[in-house]
Amino acid sequence: MLDWTDRHARYFFRLLTRKTLLYSEMVTTGAILYGDPERHLAFNSAEHPVALQLGGSDPRELAECSRIGAQFGYDEINLNVGCPSDRVQSGRFGACLMAEPQLVAECVAAMREAVTVPVTIKSRIGIDHQEGYEPLASFVEQVSAAGCEVFIVHARKAWLSGLSPKENREIPPLRYELVHQLKQDFPHLTIIINGGLRNLDEAEVQLAQVDGVMIGRAAYENPFLLCEADRRLYGSPLPDPDPRAVMRTWMDYVQAEWDKGTPLHAMTRHILGAFHGQPGARAFRRLLSEQAPPKGSTPEVLRKALQQVGIEL
Repeated sequence: MLDWTDRHARYFFRLLTRKTLLYSEMVTTGAILYGDPERHLAFNSAEHPVALQLGGSDPRELAECSRIGAQFGYDEINLNVGCPSDRVQSGRFGACLMAEPQLVAECVAAMREAVTVPVTIKSRIGIDHQEGYEPLASFVEQVSAAGCEVFIVHARKAWLSGLSPKENREIPPLRYELVHQLKQDFPHLTIIINGGLRNLDEAEVQLAQVDGVMIGRAAYENPFLLCEADRRLYGSPLPDPDPRAVMRTWMDYVQAEWDKGTPLHAMTRHILGAFHGQPGARAFRRLLSEQAPPKGSTPEVLRKALQQVGIEL
């Protein structure tokens, strides 16, 4: 979810669900060690629980970045070995690391030594010409031996050449049964499934086979589906969040951030799908898409957009 689940998006999602663990966009070790850690890692305390996802392949650099992430207050450090983009591969991280399970194990061991918060892995079921279950099981066996207890598995293979990142999310077939088999063969590990899940009904089906579900683009494109997550998936007795109350709090956040110099579009771009399928949603999206990006746009644009879906603030 590179360039998607930044701190503004995560703050909005947290207004919809109190329980769901939120993940940062992938941040490379180089960006932290040689860039501006505050820009990449700062977040609002309301986002907890929140995990930092790292991209890298050098155990010492990953250990140092894990330490920095823990100091910033992240609740989990996740190593991405699932992203298939060319840019990621050129830096020797992401999905190409599935071909080097021993290196991934060394990275995990170094990261775990550096922090007390959980260190987790996000992977694919395989890459390129790896076929069947055995390469995945071997990868998990080797990396778990280094102490990793949580594996988030996108149930598609990644092709490192020939497919774009978008095509890698759509063309390789989903093989949920391989992830289910992991849970059967490694019952002591926490196995979380990812890929192609569009709603909470599908999430509940998967939870009969695995320990958790990660939903990415579906939640981004239709974020209000998260409003039912606490009640349906966590058994919360509290009522689902009310969209008007959510937008009232979001409006306050946008105003405060705008006052500090954050461009309006940096925030509103994350809520274009907020009223998916509801009356006025198209006008809401169009107004934000056209009037929020120009330099100097004010939060009044958001207020007018909300009027399109019947919300007066």
